Amino acid sequence: MWNPDEFVEHLYTTETQELAFQRAGADNWAAWRNQLTEKFTASLGGLNDRSSGLQPRLLERTEHGDYICERIELTTAPSLRMPLHLLIPKGRAEHEKLPVVVGCHGHGYGSKAALGLGADGKELGDVFSDHKKFAISLVKRGFAVIVPELLGFGERKLKDEIIVNSHTNSCFSIGVFLLTLGKTMAGMRIQETMAAIDYVSTRPEVDAERIGIMGLSGGGLVASFTSALDQRIKATVVCCYTNTFRDSILHSRHCIDNYIPGILRYAEMPDLIGLIAPRPLFVEAGHDDPLFPVHGTEKAIATLSCIYRAADAGKNLDFHIFPGVHEVWGERAYPWLERQLKA
Repeated sequence: MWNPDEFVEHLYTTETQELAFQRAGADNWAAWRNQLTEKFTASLGGLNDRSSGLQPRLLERTEHGDYICERIELTTAPSLRMPLHLLIPKGRAEHEKLPVVVGCHGHGYGSKAALGLGADGKELGDVFSDHKKFAISLVKRGFAVIVPELLGFGERKLKDEIIVNSHTNSCFSIGVFLLTLGKTMAGMRIQETMAAIDYVSTRPEVDAERIGIMGLSGGGLVASFTSALDQRIKATVVCCYTNTFRDSILHSRHCIDNYIPGILRYAEMPDLIGLIAPRPLFVEAGHDDPLFPVHGTEKAIATLSCIYRAADAGKNLDFHIFPGVHEVWGERAYPWLERQLKA
């Protein structure tokens, strides 16, 4: 009788989401989008000015069978540098400009997972990986692909936590520090992903008018929320993240990077992802995903469908609930990206 379950549920149902689309936006989609974008940006802790210069530096360049991989570092904030991989398919005509996809890895040992590498940098071969080396699949389809190392993972953990083991991260340590300063891990990762787009847009091989983004799990958070706030992104694939906060992030313990202070005062997760509209969005979800359960995904898709119809862009929303778990699937997502960015 002393459990606070009823109290928590009461808070969720009666004191939150004043800008939920179905409550506040159905009559005027554009005004709703502008108002929620402002509140969302503030909840993230704001986005810092990136005009100080990226100072890109090439670290390594390696040739593979049908693509070239460059390892580059950028300055994303004072005293903060971010490494990334840039994959360019071979066989490009001299003046051809390629569509580019930003690949956002999920939790684990960092960006190497998206390239089909283990934490030690060696090929995984037939070993199962939830990322399914999706960056390699994309470059083999003719996309340039840029894969940032997200803050707190891989080589971007705090020094004292690098020695623990390859699969730990610094999300909690960095996240709580940021929260005490009025910032968020989500906000920092979004800002750095925007910096990666700043950089790749300058590359002569890339068509800056054909930028896509794809992310798995925590990388799905980064992909969806960056796309919501950055109009340069023309097509978005979100793998195993689209859900409701109530059914996923608040249902069981998740990494601290998922928690944005005060966000439920304004909106639920699908409302935030709906800020991508009217630009094309593809939702990929595993039917048996234990972290982002399918019933929450179905609720989110229903809300997103309402938003896209209000934006007169119903045809720009698509989804695939595949017979799998928490993993990249790609069966329909890769051809969808080709249709959006190669036409």
